[in-house]
Amino acid sequence: MSGFLINGSYLIAAVLFIVGLKMLSSPKTAPRGNQVAAIGMLIAVLATLINSEVVSYGWIFLGALVGAGAGWFVALRVAMTSMPQMVALLNGLGGAASALVASADLVASVSDKGIVPTGIVPTAVVLSVLIGGVTLTGSLVAFAKLQELISGSAVTYPGQQVVNALIGAACVVLCFMIAIDASQLTLLWVLVGLGLLLGILLVIPIGGADMPVVISLLNSYSGIAACATGFVLDNSALVVCGALVGASGIILTKIMCDAMNRSLTNVLFGAFGAVVEDTGGGGGDGQPQGNVKGYTPEDAAVIFSNSRSVVIVPGYGMAVAQAQHAVRDLADTLSEKGVKVSYAIHPVAGRMPGHMNVLLAEADVPYDQLIEMDEINPQFSETDVALVLGANDVVNPSARSEKGSPIYGMPILDVDKSTHVFVVKRSMNPGFAGIQNPLFFNDNTMMIFGDAKKTVISLAEAVRSY
Repeated sequence: MSGFLINGSYLIAAVLFIVGLKMLSSPKTAPRGNQVAAIGMLIAVLATLINSEVVSYGWIFLGALVGAGAGWFVALRVAMTSMPQMVALLNGLGGAASALVASADLVASVSDKGIVPTGIVPTAVVLSVLIGGVTLTGSLVAFAKLQELISGSAVTYPGQQVVNALIGAACVVLCFMIAIDASQLTLLWVLVGLGLLLGILLVIPIGGADMPVVISLLNSYSGIAACATGFVLDNSALVVCGALVGASGIILTKIMCDAMNRSLTNVLFGAFGAVVEDTGGGGGDGQPQGNVKGYTPEDAAVIFSNSRSVVIVPGYGMAVAQAQHAVRDLADTLSEKGVKVSYAIHPVAGRMPGHMNVLLAEADVPYDQLIEMDEINPQFSETDVALVLGANDVVNPSARSEKGSPIYGMPILDVDKSTHVFVVKRSMNPGFAGIQNPLFFNDNTMMIFGDAKKTVISLAEAVRSY
């Protein structure tokens, strides 16, 4: 009866996981989807605790209490701009947990019980240990790069790919040897060490601009490691949950690569950001390529007030300044004057997919005003004003015209085709790609230098009093 109850609960949890994941595909149902998936996880956890093999509820309760407290504290304090770092840490901890549980199960079987596992279990153990180790250290490096604890530039050295290939080959050989004879615990510890080292070496040559893709991929890795651990523990809920995370992470990684018009191989092994060559008009060295026209919010208010349509292009600068509420106020002010306002959303604007959507949702921006890149681009040629808030590479025309540019071929928002372009930036510093943006020097572009939030507030006040 206990086994029937546990397996039935796991089935219900798996269904709730799938339903919750499906609901996350729409902003309207995403909050409910999170709740549904959380209920599924609660059911899975409670069902596991019913299992008669659980012998120490005290330690489990203590661990859950400490983990929940730490998670609650961090989630309340972390800013939206730091969410990718938090996701990276959670991915790493998930991979570490899978590796620890799988290796502990093997050690307990061999050392304590004198039983050498056979069949799929040894294979699942080595996969969990290897992938979990790579996920842990790779995620820590990604966190350190995004948090600017270490350089966000790609770190390369001669023979790097050869070294990584040799370590990877050694890991594969060890996996086969342990899978054939799982009693070789010494080889298991060697595999653990090489997996941790490989995670570091695979991520350090990837530049900060590609960290969101790396985090998405590591998220998939953590799911695969959890799935493998599910086979070790013969836990169907863990297998299903891990498979869902692994598959969704891979799909998201593919979407992000497509949005940048780059292959996953290029992201992982291209050392993007290590060396940026001069590309002429694109300003590969990040230096100014002409003169810019500086405007004040009061000057800009004249043009905004006499416009029929305004497209707001949010970027990472808006996120850093937490300017989303000020942007909503500006949009409402313009709408009251009869100006049509919409928002252009690039798939990789910010530091993670959906970053801008979440920020604007916090300010209760109507979702029907958020328009994806493919739909908004044909409208720019008929737009009176495009307001770029802290976006850089995703509006860089070099992606269309400069074949030598690192971002050549990347789909961008065609803001330069608008009648007027206002760019709000703190300085002329280049974006993640490390190249200057010729948009800033166009005849129809006007720069407003300053903090995005303060600038937008001043612009809204100037429009109201015009």
